[in-house]
Amino acid sequence: MTPELSVVVPVFNERDNITPLVDEIVAALRGRLPFEIVYVDDRSGDDSLAVLQSLKARVPELRVLRHALQSGQSTAIRSGVKAARAPWIATLDGDGQNDPADIPRLLAARDAAPPQVKLLAGWRVDRQDPGAKRWASRWANRIRARMLRDDTPDTGCGIKLFEREVFLDLPYFDHMHRYLPALVQRAGWRTLSVPVSHRPRTSGVSKYNNLGRALVGIRDLRGVAWLIARSRRTAVEEV
Repeated sequence: MTPELSVVVPVFNERDNITPLVDEIVAALRGRLPFEIVYVDDRSGDDSLAVLQSLKARVPELRVLRHALQSGQSTAIRSGVKAARAPWIATLDGDGQNDPADIPRLLAARDAAPPQVKLLAGWRVDRQDPGAKRWASRWANRIRARMLRDDTPDTGCGIKLFEREVFLDLPYFDHMHRYLPALVQRAGWRTLSVPVSHRPRTSGVSKYNNLGRALVGIRDLRGVAWLIARSRRTAVEEV
C-alpha cells in the first residue's frame, strides 16, 4: 500500500535510542494511516546500522538508508525526504527526545488548517534540556526571530510535518533544517507552530555544543536573511 506519511529520522551514533523510537512510531501510527519509516544513518561509528537492519525483520514499514560519507543532519533529512514515497513528511530527531505520539496531533492540526499551510513545526513548550542549552536556544530564537521575522517560537524542534514537494523546492544548504519555517514562508506558503512534548535524553550524547552552534548560526542567519531579501514570487497561470 502506498504510504500517506513518511517518517524521516536521521541518526548518527544513536544505537540505544533506535529500537525504542521505532516501536513508539509504530504504536503511534499503525492502524491510523498507511505510513513508512525512513531512517538515514549518517555513517555512524557505532552499530546503529546493524540495529536498524535487525529491526526490518519485524517492522515492515521500516526502510534504512546509509550515507557513503558523514554529511550532517540537514543532508540526512534531505536524503530521507528524497527517498520517501509519501506526499507528506514527518521528521523526528534520532535521540528520542521527540515523542512520536505528537505526530497525530500535527496531522490533526494540518487537517484543520487552511491549504496554504505547508509546514507544521513542533513547539517545545517545556524543554527537558540542561539549563545552558535552554538559555542558548532562547537567545538564538530571539535573534533569529528579529532577523527573519518568521513568527516561529521554536525552529530547532526536530518534530515537524511538511509537504514533500514544498520541501524539495527549497534552497538546500547545510543546517537548513533549522530555518525551515522562514524558507517555507519565503516560498510563499504559510507555517504553523504546534505545542508538543519534549523528553530528556536517556542514552547517547548530544552531537552539538553551544559555541559551535552559535558560530555556524551567525553565518547561516545572514545567508537566510539574504535569500529572503532577494526572493521574488508570483502566481503562474497557463494561457
